[in-house]
Amino acid sequence: MSGMEVKIVQVREDGSIDLDDLRSKAEEYSDRLAAIMVTYPSTAGVFEEEIREICQVVHDNGGMVYLDGANLNAQVGLARPGDYGADVCHINLHKTFAIPHGGGGPGMGPICCNDALAPFLPGHPVVEVGGEKAIGPISAAPWGSSSILVISWAYIALLGGQGVRRASEVAILNANYMARRLEGHYDVLFRGKQGRVAHEFILDMRPFRKSAAITEEDVAKRLQDYGFHGPTMSWPVIGTIMAEPTESESKAELDRFCDALISIRAEIQQVELGIADREDNPLKNAPHTAAVVTAEEWNHRYTRQQAAYPAAWTREHKFWPSVGRVNNAYGDRNLVCSCPPLEEYAEESA
Repeated sequence: MSGMEVKIVQVREDGSIDLDDLRSKAEEYSDRLAAIMVTYPSTAGVFEEEIREICQVVHDNGGMVYLDGANLNAQVGLARPGDYGADVCHINLHKTFAIPHGGGGPGMGPICCNDALAPFLPGHPVVEVGGEKAIGPISAAPWGSSSILVISWAYIALLGGQGVRRASEVAILNANYMARRLEGHYDVLFRGKQGRVAHEFILDMRPFRKSAAITEEDVAKRLQDYGFHGPTMSWPVIGTIMAEPTESESKAELDRFCDALISIRAEIQQVELGIADREDNPLKNAPHTAAVVTAEEWNHRYTRQQAAYPAAWTREHKFWPSVGRVNNAYGDRNLVCSCPPLEEYAEESA
């Protein structure tokens, strides 16, 4: 949009919004303030304790509040966004309401709004939907994908009001249980005033880069040898990994994941102490495929057993990574043309 500006509000050391900075910016741009986008709980994994004040500051200066629905799985049954000030909210069905995420998608995101915005809801040329001042359609199907939405409907209907509330409570409980278990092994980057996290938390891997030349990527790759898909890396902070256990994992599975991370921390310590080589160690070469482990030659300074079976459960239920480490983002940052050389085009034209 012509003339549109985006301003970033500062955050405090605990990951929460700096209310003073928000108030200053909102007052400065009150003549053209449209909206604030806020994630609650924040992507730092903590609840914004001043969420009501945040919304009120924006409203007092003529703006509206768009709530990012990415973290509704810490709110369902516990809080109502409209009560604390949200004017618009999208709902991530692929996180909160049982729809597959990422490559298992597609995702769906129904939009909720207040009475002031209802007249502008999108219309449709075939089905009568939308408000009195409706904008054009934003989806070919006026109510989205029925094949996807029915899954979320069934999830909500089967759980009921008490069930979805319980799911939110367990998601928060699971994250706090894991964060507490990992204390002393890793630093949890952000916590609320009571020392707790919301439904997710961030583990700081940056100290290991200096002490052992180990990065968050090495930890994520090594987790595959333990049978886990690597979690979110470097978001929202570079050099970290994020854990979001949700409500669906059993305590045994939470413990298995924590045990894997604790074991990996011990492997990092081996590098820090000089027992393991800084360049040739299980983390730097992870993940290890069956083809690599069973090859005739093994030229590493650690054993095949350390590579393939780092924990007891991997001997009973081993998930083998299909490929080893590749060059990751190198191709994105160093583009190479796959077209034939220009000489070949010249020969064809001749």
